[in-house]
Amino acid sequence: MKIDIIGVPIDLGADRRGVDMGPSAIRYAHLQKKLEELGCDVEDHGNIEAPIAEMCSINEPRLKYIDCIVPMSRRAAGAVATSIQAGHFPLVLGGDHSLSIGSIRGAAKHKKLGLIWIDAHADFNTAETTPSGNIHGMPLAALCGMGDARLTQLWDEPLPVVDPKRVTVIGARDLDPGEKVNLLEAGVMVMGMEQIDRFGMAAVMEKAIERVSRDTDGIYLSFDMDAMDPRHAPGVGTPVPAGLTQREAHMACEMIAETEKLAGMDIVEVNPVLDIQNQTAILAVEFVLSALGKRIWNGDRNLPVK
Repeated sequence: MKIDIIGVPIDLGADRRGVDMGPSAIRYAHLQKKLEELGCDVEDHGNIEAPIAEMCSINEPRLKYIDCIVPMSRRAAGAVATSIQAGHFPLVLGGDHSLSIGSIRGAAKHKKLGLIWIDAHADFNTAETTPSGNIHGMPLAALCGMGDARLTQLWDEPLPVVDPKRVTVIGARDLDPGEKVNLLEAGVMVMGMEQIDRFGMAAVMEKAIERVSRDTDGIYLSFDMDAMDPRHAPGVGTPVPAGLTQREAHMACEMIAETEKLAGMDIVEVNPVLDIQNQTAILAVEFVLSALGKRIWNGDRNLPVK
């Protein structure tokens, strides 16, 4: 597998600063070396150009920094589209989750995608429903065709970028009231922590994979590290208690890898300013490896234990 690493050091979508250093933290956790040990052919394309807050201004309080986020999104979309067109696997390092407005749009330019969104939040707000104005709470809505036209349509591409009925949110546990209405209206499947607790991660992922695989050319995984319980991943900007365990997250990634349909991946919201000894970035690398096929044991997993 040929992997293109694409860094997007953006933190304008969030309130807390620091996730712009996420791509460096993930690389520092030996990402390329471990991918190569897995047998991947890896090329690191560095970071796309991303502005900092001091270069931008908030002209619209319900869409903070939109004038700077849209050009960044176009650059991210272009980099990912180029990777996909070459037959490569784009691995996008964040940065806050607003980058997915571009990354997934770029991947969908050449493929009809199903989308698995692993996140404590659904990121399904619009300017009308947002309590904060932070665009990192809007990317999934924009990809599903809801929200401000500058976010839903970067170019002249048809809407939506992904079919909402081919999207599943995994691990959600912090949803805004208006966001819940948007999710219901769009028809997105939400498998929150309640469903994971009740049915187990394996059953939840089987249902999610079946949904996003139907009539699609591949699966895109967008993994926000705040999906994890903060005890495991302290270095995130918007931690929410009672999140995924390490094994639950690994199982989700492992089951996606087993489909052999994974077309691209975002790993976002690593904030080294808030981290402890790069613990969250190290964990992010491990999840990437699981999504790309790493296993503790490569024997027949269907055999009963004797």
